[in-house]
Amino acid sequence: MDALTVMVADRPLVIFSRSTCDMSHSIKTLIHGFGANPTIYELDQIPNGKLIERALQQLGFQNLPVVFIGGECVGGDQQVMSLLLKNQLGPLLKRAGAIWVWND
Repeated sequence: MDALTVMVADRPLVIFSRSTCDMSHSIKTLIHGFGANPTIYELDQIPNGKLIERALQQLGFQNLPVVFIGGECVGGDQQVMSLLLKNQLGPLLKRAGAIWVWND
């Protein structure tokens, strides 16, 4: 868990992903569409990826992607899409400093 804390600390937007995952690709594309430049950890391409994935599973996330905004875990693809549909994703990204401008 400590590794997760370090990886997320002081970053407005972090996505834990797998390079071969369609849903991860969709969420990254969605986030980039807001003009955000997230820190992305492709767990299948980094040395400690399996360890990080186990830590995410201990938090209750069995699937990727897992998104952290403003240091807080917002969840996986379903939670991110829910925030989008409720028009809460943009304001949340702005409050976290992941994007500079958001017009309601």
